[in-house]
Amino acid sequence: MTLSQFPLIAVDVGNSRVKLGRFDAAPAADGQLPSPAATLDLGADAAELAKIGPWLGSSAAGDLRWHIGSVQRSVSSTLIDWLRGQNVQHITLLASFDLPLRATLPRPDMVGIDRLLGAVAANRLRGPDRPAIVVDLGTAITVDLVDADGAFAGGAILPGIGLSARALHAFTDLLPELQMQALAEPPAALGTDTIAAMRAGIYWGAVGGVRHLIDLLARQLPRPPQVFLTGGAAPAVAHLIAPDAQYQAHLVLAGIALTAAHVAT
Repeated sequence: MTLSQFPLIAVDVGNSRVKLGRFDAAPAADGQLPSPAATLDLGADAAELAKIGPWLGSSAAGDLRWHIGSVQRSVSSTLIDWLRGQNVQHITLLASFDLPLRATLPRPDMVGIDRLLGAVAANRLRGPDRPAIVVDLGTAITVDLVDADGAFAGGAILPGIGLSARALHAFTDLLPELQMQALAEPPAALGTDTIAAMRAGIYWGAVGGVRHLIDLLARQLPRPPQVFLTGGAAPAVAHLIAPDAQYQAHLVLAGIALTAAHVAT
């Protein structure tokens, strides 16, 4: 394997956040998930890009290779323009065919690249012949199956808690807009006022939906799946989703690093 892809900056461009991770060396071939040496979490506004330079410190952006997985085209386009302005020569916008992942779908190119990258990382974590379910709790919530052979088999997409909160406010006359980041602790299921009732419905609706999807998928499998969670809301709900669910903060970034190592071979 050539190590020419490293050090690299992995970039996960989501619908509301941009996450960057610096990987200084190629992932070890020992079954461990690569971990970024440093990370940066940005908003989707173009002004946020100014924070990248100070985060890089003494490293010039142009001296690094940049691998980008994006589900937000306008944000990734703005980022790429900014990188070119920083004299970055090596920019890779990842597509499904770049990934070391087989998919049993008719159009894997139409699947969100973040879902596929999470599956790449799950394949490094799951046990031999064990299927895996990958749950990403972001702006949207995705629940995806990686079969026992390591192939991405598809999954389900549902609204994230923040998106659900905004929709209730936007499409009703009297329901207020909630700041769902306040829900670090599970709310009571019985809401005794409108806001408490909204919190209960949004939170437990999301948790219950994910749990039920995992149960439905598990019924189709010959062996119990391993469950991996990522995304901003994941730490607070991991124990509610599945008793043995593993929280992985940088699952998609690790999938990008593993893909970069695969491209370098």
